[in-house]
Amino acid sequence: MTSTVVYEGDLRTTCTHLQSANHFETDAPVDNNGKGERFSPTDLMATSLATCMLTVMGIKARTMGFDLNDVKVEVEKIMKANPRRVGGINLFFHIPDALQNVDDKTRQILKNTGTTCPVQLSLHPDIEVKVDWGSWG
Repeated sequence: MTSTVVYEGDLRTTCTHLQSANHFETDAPVDNNGKGERFSPTDLMATSLATCMLTVMGIKARTMGFDLNDVKVEVEKIMKANPRRVGGINLFFHIPDALQNVDDKTRQILKNTGTTCPVQLSLHPDIEVKVDWGSWG
């Protein structure tokens, strides 16, 4: 088992990672009867794409002798109706000054690694993913 999810009432859940006992709560979004005080399930889905990309890119960077500390990704989730679902995910990368000198070949390797991460490959093809690499173009 990977985790447990317990419904706490009031459209909230508590999620526990079994190996570490780390936990967090979710909440339904305001536009779907919730309070919007925590990540919603669809927020987590969109955010997991960014975390997966950064994780595999970080692994690749480590094998190449450097790290990706302070790379930031802003995540925008686009919802669609009928049926209600995630229709798009927009990611905006912010590359710190310390990584501006990475050569074009290395940038391309890292970008390719990120865009082929397990979460990206698991998303339904109808979900439109747009990645803005910022200063890495």
